[in-house]
Amino acid sequence: MYPPPPLTALPELGAQLVRSGWAVLDGSSLQQLAGIGPEAEARWTRAWDSLPPDHYLRDGGRYRRRRHGCFVVDGNRVEAAPHRPHWQPLDYNALHGGIERHFEPLPPAWAADADWQRLLAALAGVADGLRGRRPWFVEAHPFRIDADEGIGRPTPEGAHRDGVDLVAVVLVGRHNVRGGETRVFDARGPQGVRFQLAEPWSVLLLDDERVIHESTPIQPVEAGRPSHRDTLVLTFRRGGFQGPQAPAAISTP
Repeated sequence: MYPPPPLTALPELGAQLVRSGWAVLDGSSLQQLAGIGPEAEARWTRAWDSLPPDHYLRDGGRYRRRRHGCFVVDGNRVEAAPHRPHWQPLDYNALHGGIERHFEPLPPAWAADADWQRLLAALAGVADGLRGRRPWFVEAHPFRIDADEGIGRPTPEGAHRDGVDLVAVVLVGRHNVRGGETRVFDARGPQGVRFQLAEPWSVLLLDDERVIHESTPIQPVEAGRPSHRDTLVLTFRRGGFQGPQAPAAISTP
């Protein structure tokens, strides 16, 4: 059994991120932060059942499904950006970096959802607390990792940083799986924590300049039954979206 995550009370979120570079909020705290209710999350959750396959897995796997969306958030103003390929430098993703990956976009109704925009604006406010008020270039990645063929890898690239400022990893749900331990380590030393996100819509928040993270593989609890782990990963980056012409690393102003 993996230990549960150490939770941060919402009023302590900013201090915890500054102190440790990471924090975990439970589902009710995320709702309170964003000003949304469980009906919004239930509405979004259905979209995970129709995620298309990820055809870019270089380990030969067929265990990942995903979509991709881009937004610009400035205060409470949230605008969908033109759809674009996802790109990461090899410095941050040695397995899948250096190539443009063209994923299917988020459904238009999802991108225009007022509760979704509240969620992005609230998390951009967390990024403001780390780096100061500015526009944030946000990439949204709904993932389904399945273990129907025996094993699924949430982070096939291993322990990594994403080349952004703030990463939010939302655990949407787990079905008939074991494993999937979350590991967060100080990028400058051996200090780290290990735990399992299990509560739907709990969220791990990461200061990407200070910590590296990964999730261990998943396997089915009961063979022959559908098994999957669903997450929503949101990244917040200052200065622009990552691309072949973008700087490989962000610098502190």
